[in-house]
Formats: sequence, C-alpha cells, structure tokens
Amino acid sequence: MMTTTTSAPPRDTRTRLDPAAPLAAAWLGGWGVLALLSALTGAGYPFGTNDPHGGDAAGLLQLLPDAVGPPLFAVVLLTGAVAALAMTGPARLQSRPVRLLITGYASIVALALAVVVPGMRVLALLGYAPMLIIGAPFGWPSVDYADVFTWPLFARLAALAGGMLLAGALLRWRRRIADGSAPGWTAPAAAARWGRWATWTAAVVPVLYAFTRFAWLAGVPLGMSRETLAEMRADGAIWAGAGLGAFAVVGAVLTLGLVARWGERFPRWMPGLAGRRVPVLLAVIPAGLVALAVLAASLDLLAAPQFAELIREGNAAALPMVLWPVWAVTLAGAAYAYHLRRRA
Repeated sequence: MMTTTTSAPPRDTRTRLDPAAPLAAAWLGGWGVLALLSALTGAGYPFGTNDPHGGDAAGLLQLLPDAVGPPLFAVVLLTGAVAALAMTGPARLQSRPVRLLITGYASIVALALAVVVPGMRVLALLGYAPMLIIGAPFGWPSVDYADVFTWPLFARLAALAGGMLLAGALLRWRRRIADGSAPGWTAPAAAARWGRWATWTAAVVPVLYAFTRFAWLAGVPLGMSRETLAEMRADGAIWAGAGLGAFAVVGAVLTLGLVARWGERFPRWMPGLAGRRVPVLLAVIPAGLVALAVLAASLDLLAAPQFAELIREGNAAALPMVLWPVWAVTLAGAAYAYHLRRRA
C-alpha cells in the first residue's frame, strides 16, 4: 500500500501580525490623547514651569515654551502611533519610499522620546532607586517620597517606555520586511568579536565614575574642597554618593554577563534556576534601558554651562562623566551583540 504525504506551503511570516507594533501604537496613542487634552484645556502639562523640580534640572525641555509643549507632544505622539500602526500592514503593500518614510520618522520619534525627554532625572532615579527601596523601612534616606515620585517624573518614564516600544517595533518590522541577506557584522561570530570590545568598554566607564565616589568616602576631596567634603559627611550625602558608586560597580559586573557564560545560563548557586537558559530579553531590556538613560543624562550634562565650566577647570569628579556618551553607546552595542549571538 502506497501513501503519499503532502507538506503545507510555508507560511509568509511577513503577513503575520506582530504584537510589538500595535502595543507601541496603543501606548503612543493613549499618551497622545492626553497631550491633546492638555493642549485644549491648558492643564496637566508636566514640563517647563509646571515641573516643581525644573530649572537647571529640566534639561533640554526647558527650551520648549509651555504654550508649545502640549500641542507639539500631541502631534508627535499621535503621528508616532500612526507610524507604528503602519508597521502592522502587509509588507507587499508598502512601496520603498513609504518604508523609508516610516523608518525615518519612527526613528526620530523614538530617539526624541527615549533620549531627549527623560533627561538626567530618569538616570538619577535608577541610581537612587535601590537605596530608596532598601532604606525605606529604616527611614533612610530622609526624603519625602512624594517629592521624588512626581507627575513630571512619571511622564518622563512614560516617554522613555514609549520610545523603547516604538524602537523595538521598528527593529522587528525592519527585520520582517528585509528581503536580502543580513550584513556580515550581524553574524553571531562577528557579533561575538565586536561585542566583547563594546562590553568591556561599557564596564570600565562606570567603574571610573564609582572610583570618584569611593574616594569621597575615603576622605579624598576629589573635585571639591575639604570643607565641602566635611559638610557631605555631616549631612550623610557622602553615603548616597557611595551608594551610587556601589551600584555602578554592580552594573559593571552585570554588563560583563553579556559576554560571560553565566550571562547565558543561570549559575549553579541560584536555586530553581541553576543551569537554565537566561531569557534574552532579561538581559537586553535592562541594558538597553540603562544605555538610553545614560545617553539622555549625557545630553543634559553637555548642555549645562555649569558642567562645561567644571570640565574646563579639570574637576576630577566631573571628568569621568565626560565618558558617559561612550558608556551609553557601547552598552547599547554590547546588548545588541548579545541579542545577535543568542538569537542564533
């Protein structure tokens, strides 16, 4: 008895709905509607003069007049949502000029939301968050949490999330519509080579920053007078600096996991997880988040006249921060190399 087998035709993955783009569109569209309501009512705009912790800490957003901010955000967010929705359509219905338009505009919106809007405040939150969480039951540090977790800070975090969602949707869409072979530098073997350099560079920069904070703890007045250091010891600020340094070192060690064996499989000393594969996104998302936060903080620093003055004076505490843009770019590259290797 003869039997014949038939194989189903391969599915066209280009027509399959990717949830990343609809999720980005929903997020941007929802915040775009809120921005539109703010433009119509004149209330709720979280930046500019409405930011209680604005001033010099407002970053590049301080250049945007309050009357212009809400309608501009509404237009950018809503059109960004439209661009994300366009990524859900069948690739065969989109011409090359349309693809280039979507790619260019989505890239600009994602960069603005993830880098320009967050500023220094998001990186400061990431740096102090462990101390705030661990010290909360003990009443240290003595801060009013209502002054820390404000509406402007939440709006910055929302912008960062929107930028990351749109960037992720764009990368997945571009990979889905690609009709040629991938560049050689994206091959796993090549990514392993240049990713190793990026990873070690991204690990060294935060250690240099941590060294200055540990020097203060040891009584060495790097970048300040001994009187200022004594005041920091008296009010406990020196311990906050040491905490930032400690978590910078922890971040450097975790960065090395992007090229280490324990970054691909959980080590044996972790009960319940020992030997299991580390999910790719568990490493890529935190690394990408920190890279964007550092890059956003770098823009604020480079635009601040006070920081430029410290650099001209050769301030030892500020000099390592000049390398923050390098830290951001290499950390993002290290995370992408890790993604390319693990994807294979």
